[in-house]
Amino acid sequence: MITLNHFLVLGAVLFVIGLFGALSKRNAVAILMSIEIMLNAVNVTLVAFASAILNHGGKALNGATVDSSRLTGQIFAVFIITVAAAEASVALAMIIAIYRRRNTIDVGEINLMRW
Repeated sequence: MITLNHFLVLGAVLFVIGLFGALSKRNAVAILMSIEIMLNAVNVTLVAFASAILNHGGKALNGATVDSSRLTGQIFAVFIITVAAAEASVALAMIIAIYRRRNTIDVGEINLMRW
């Protein structure tokens, strides 16, 4: 049976993969994709916690009763997906503008203070 721990491990592994990609890559598009992986790791964790609370009779960690019709984890995940889509479109527009100006998307070669 798949438990909350499985989803938390999956979220942690995805977050570490995204963090490693964001810190080790030099390509701006690869860094952007790594940030998206990190945001999806947060989504997995939020939905897993919301599902775990609803599956345990609506009892939260502090003993408070949670209304089962409230889907806060899923709502937060939808907001994160919306923000990630907006962030990706703005970042890709900036990357395209920099590429047209500099003919490179290598973050080591981009110096925006000097045009």
